[in-house]
Parts: sequence; C-alpha cells; structure tokens
Amino acid sequence: MIYNIFFIILLLGAFACAWAISRADFRRRIIPDAYLFPLMLIGLVVVHFFPWPVTTSDSIIAAVFGYALASLVGFIFEQTQRTKSVTTPIGMGDIKLMAVGGIWLGTSGLAVTLIIACITGMIWGMFKHQKFIPFAPFFIIGGILSLITMAFLI
Repeated sequence: MIYNIFFIILLLGAFACAWAISRADFRRRIIPDAYLFPLMLIGLVVVHFFPWPVTTSDSIIAAVFGYALASLVGFIFEQTQRTKSVTTPIGMGDIKLMAVGGIWLGTSGLAVTLIIACITGMIWGMFKHQKFIPFAPFFIIGGILSLITMAFLI
C-alpha cells in the first residue's frame, strides 16, 4: 500500500516538473535546471525501484545516447553557422531534457519521442510562422505518447 502511494507521489512530482518545464520553455524559451534535475532523479528512482517498461541499464544507455546526440547536433550546427548571425536551434536545456527523456523512456522510447516531437514541432512552426519553436512541450507530449505506447501496446 505504501509502495503504491509512494509511486503515485513520484509520478505526480514528475508530472509537475514536466508541466513546469513545458511552461517555462513555451513562455521564456528556457528550460530551468531546477525542474530538470528533480525529473531526472525521480526517473532514476522509478526506473530502478518500481515496475517500469524500461530497464535501468537501458535507461542509462539512452540517457548517454540522448545527451551525446543532442550535443553533436548542436555542435555541428554551431560550427556550420559560425559566420552567420544565427542562434543555435538547440540549447543546453534541450540537450539535458533529451538525457532525462532517455532515463524515463529507454532507447526505443527516446527514438519514438524524438520523431513525434520533431514532427509536431515542425507542424506547429508552419502553422504559427514562428522563428523559434519551443522544443520541450513537444518532447514531453511525445514522451507521454511513447510511454503510453510502451506500457499498453507492447
């Protein structure tokens, strides 16, 4: 009983952090570490101690892969656009968010989440004609859809 209550409290805390991340990125185009790190720690606790569709080793591999992939994309874009006055499309908050997503979703879930986030973000940008698109809300929506898919369909 206490085990289930603790699990629900952790999931509610993770949802509150994800909501705050989405809201901050949508309003101010910044992802605060004050919400990212608790979400990461909650994810590690949930994946390791509770029944979750992802194993602990897969989540650690996905976190490293997500961080490395996002860092590589940001580095390549920054190096190719160095002479132009263009801001980088991916910030450190987005990079850390991909690592947190890897912890929660594992490698296959992270891949599905990135596809969903990129497609929905692209559609949003085309309809709104925005130069800057907040990535965190689309990534979190994609993560929730990916998690539902992994938990109920697989």
